[in-house]
Amino acid sequence: MQTWYKLILYIENSVKQLMEKRFDLVATGGTFDEIHSGHLALLSKAFELCESLIIGVTSDEFATKRKGKNNIHYRYEERVANLKDAIRENFGDVKYQISKLDNDYGPVILSADVGALVASTETAKKGDDINRIRHVNGLAPIEVVMVDLVTAYDGKPISSSRIRSGEIDAAGKKLKVL
Repeated sequence: MQTWYKLILYIENSVKQLMEKRFDLVATGGTFDEIHSGHLALLSKAFELCESLIIGVTSDEFATKRKGKNNIHYRYEERVANLKDAIRENFGDVKYQISKLDNDYGPVILSADVGALVASTETAKKGDDINRIRHVNGLAPIEVVMVDLVTAYDGKPISSSRIRSGEIDAAGKKLKVL
């Protein structure tokens, strides 16, 4: 009897730990020009892991520098408003803050409170750079959690540029013949 009781307590405790958030504060980031299924997968994993999330959104200047002037559809304020709408619609009342990104790293290199970075497999390599900078700044390394890219109907990643071109929609469904 006592062994079963211990086993039940162990299982209850394990389930409780799995249900608890692993980190108080997590960071993620992107341009968030056309909100799509890949963004939602990234945010879903981030919200799953934390009590509060810092979402870096690239500034217009930084986005233009990285992607080119004609490769961004929405200005920063519109991208942030669209992101907030998507979070409200898909995740409800969650704790997050938006941070304007003027570089690849944002507040994650300065804040000791950030416990993890949630990034796509495409951008996760920045985690190594971030941890080197954190070390120089006297901060503990963060965990880098990778999220697989979400693919469209054709097996290629969903991206804002493919959506802007009219090739696919935000869920990765085919829109036109190429």
